Amino acid sequence: MAAWDLPGYGNSAPLPDEPYTFHALASAAAGWITELGAQKVHVVGISMGGMIAQYLAAWHPDRVRSLTLLSTSPRFGLDGTLPDAWRAARLAPLDDGQEPADFAEVVLRGIAGPQISAPALEGQRAAMARISGAALRRSINCLVTHDTRRLLPLIKQPTLLLVGEFDQETPPEYAEYLLEHLPHARLVIVPHAGHLLNVEAPEQVNRLITEHLVAHPIIDLEAS
Repeated sequence: MAAWDLPGYGNSAPLPDEPYTFHALASAAAGWITELGAQKVHVVGISMGGMIAQYLAAWHPDRVRSLTLLSTSPRFGLDGTLPDAWRAARLAPLDDGQEPADFAEVVLRGIAGPQISAPALEGQRAAMARISGAALRRSINCLVTHDTRRLLPLIKQPTLLLVGEFDQETPPEYAEYLLEHLPHARLVIVPHAGHLLNVEAPEQVNRLITEHLVAHPIIDLEAS
């Protein structure tokens, strides 16, 4: 198991080219898989990571055995959210000179479900504090360009969709759209959880992912 930091996040170096695009991010993820020495991998992505995973599976299908998409969407603004207004609101604290660590808790409390534990919230706050303001700005500008609707029929890998019942950032309706347009997908709506699904309901999420991976091994036993 390996975890990929988005370029500019954590200890990951930023991409040299500006601005970020989903094409560049998917290519970077594919390159990282190559560096791991893997032929095919199970890809798990949450939120924007789930968006990147969709492009990766569509454009680099030879590298992806299965997908698990948590708290994500097929397109920015599927509910009518205007990109300019959304971008301006998200960039406002950065424009005021703040860093993600300064406003992490406010953002996270706004997207979490009502039952998130204090340790889970603190872990997410610490993770957000490791993101630079410049990297977050590039991600925000990239995120509003997201639209995989025309690519979804190309994603043939078995896909597990997970979304929290109380997710208001990427609500269950977004996952239902993905379910309808992905050829091999199933959806589980996790009760009482919000957008931070993996830390709000870790036992259930881990069990569902494990079952999905076991059902779709990387080695094709029939072919071998």
